[in-house]
Amino acid sequence: MNDIEQKKFPIGTFEVPENICDITLDEYIKVIKDFPGKLKNLIEDFSDDQLDTQYRPGGWTVRQLVNHIADSHINSFIRFKLALTEENPTIKPYDEAKWAELQDSLNMPVKPAMRMIRGTHQRWTTLLKSMTNKQFERTFHHPEHNKNYDLRHCLALYAWHCNHHFAHIENLKKEKGW
Repeated sequence: MNDIEQKKFPIGTFEVPENICDITLDEYIKVIKDFPGKLKNLIEDFSDDQLDTQYRPGGWTVRQLVNHIADSHINSFIRFKLALTEENPTIKPYDEAKWAELQDSLNMPVKPAMRMIRGTHQRWTTLLKSMTNKQFERTFHHPEHNKNYDLRHCLALYAWHCNHHFAHIENLKKEKGW
C-alpha cells in the first residue's frame, strides 16, 4: 500500500466479516459506546488551524471529518431504527462528499458536531444493547447498491468507521507532532 493509500485507509478497507458472534457484537457495541469520549480526548486541544488541516493531501480537514462523523452516524442510527420498525425499508442515500462541502461542515466550531456524536452514540448504544439476535438480522435496502444490508453487518461497518476516522486524526496528530 502506497503512502496516499495508507493515509486514506490507515486501518485497511472495511472487510465484511463472515460470521459475527455475540462476543464480537459486544466488542462493536463497545466501540460505538466509547468513540465519542475517545474522539473528544483526541481533538479537544486542537486550534482552529489544526482543525482546518487536511489529514492527507486532497482529503478532508479534521473539522470536516468530525462533521462527517456526526452526519454519517446520525444517518446510520436512523437506518437502524427504520430497519427495526419497518419491513426492509428503502433508505435514503446522501452524497457525503457534498455534505462535507457545506458551510456547517467547513466553518462551524466542532462542538455542535461533538454534541451530536455524543448524543447519537448514547442513544445508539442503548438501542444496540437492547436488541436481540433476531433484530440484528433485520435489514434495510440501499437503492444505490441495490442490496439489502442486515444490522449485524452494519454495526461491523460503523465500528470500523469509528476506528477508520479516529486513525486519520490520530495519525495526522502524530505526523505533525501536535
